Amino acid sequence: MQDKRYSFLCDYNEGAHPDILQAMIDTNDEQLEGYGEDAISLRAQDLIKEALQDKEAEVHFVSGGTQANYIVIASALRPYESVISASTGHIHVHETGAIEAKGHKINLIESPSGKLSPNQIKPVLEAHVDEHMVRPKLVYISNSTEIGAVYTKKELVALHEFCQANDLFLFMDGARLGSALMATGNDVKMSDLTRLTDACYIGGTKNGALIGEAIVLSNPVLKNYFRYHIKQNGGLLAKGRLLGIQFRTLFEKDLYYKNAAHSNAMAAKIGKALKEMGIDFLNEPISNQIFPILDNQIIDVLEETYQFYRWCVVDEKRTAIRLVTSWATPETQVKKLIKIIAEMIGEKSE
Repeated sequence: MQDKRYSFLCDYNEGAHPDILQAMIDTNDEQLEGYGEDAISLRAQDLIKEALQDKEAEVHFVSGGTQANYIVIASALRPYESVISASTGHIHVHETGAIEAKGHKINLIESPSGKLSPNQIKPVLEAHVDEHMVRPKLVYISNSTEIGAVYTKKELVALHEFCQANDLFLFMDGARLGSALMATGNDVKMSDLTRLTDACYIGGTKNGALIGEAIVLSNPVLKNYFRYHIKQNGGLLAKGRLLGIQFRTLFEKDLYYKNAAHSNAMAAKIGKALKEMGIDFLNEPISNQIFPILDNQIIDVLEETYQFYRWCVVDEKRTAIRLVTSWATPETQVKKLIKIIAEMIGEKSE
């Protein structure tokens, strides 16, 4: 039986933005080249390059984030090289050992925010000194991180400079890049990405696309024969048009940014209301993933109406939960959630 509770579990519960579905219908009868070499996909690539303000960037479309991560990482590394990641990194926690299956060790760093800094990475390099150990070669970061934090431009500049100085690739997982770019106080622009990373990807699946991520390569070393890596790993779709159509629609009229802005606005509304109730958060709510710390009794009641993750136990009575909003989250559901929590907080205080 289908669960009738409204879901705040993730930002890909819904299908696709109506404009994307309409674009797919409108182009359905067109006969187009395969494997992403059709005119629509090429137009989508050009639109992304315009947004990046980088004509030399390479753009490749694949179906999902795990695929994007392991293809980029495996193509960048020699067999004896490793990747550095925060312990909360998606490649470590939620990709079923995809990176390890490609033969690469992940050097983990504990980070409360999920962000990495040069000072955290330096000890990893100092601990790997000769051929008896793996050679760290690539730094993996997520923006926004898996727990909703967002990199500042200053932080990205510092990471980029450190990686360049230490012969490391810097790769950004952008599954929720839209949310990061539209986050309150964010000063990183789309046009900064190819200057400050060697590779990244622009997430579509979690920002209104049916499926799809756009891998962006800026370092010339990583561009060599990259389509061979995509093909060998099952990522080169015969009907590549399906991905191109979606990204063309997302970037033609700034739908990518509008979707992310709505997602963030709904999360911000929840965050503001809960703060006013005196509720604490695991970290500052600035993107579309927020982590309020609630009394376990309140969480038990909320689960009767909503789906969400119990993220981590804070103490005997309280747990941090994760609420994720999307491009399609209706304000009515947000207001309803706030009202239910407010009523329970009021009852507890009486």
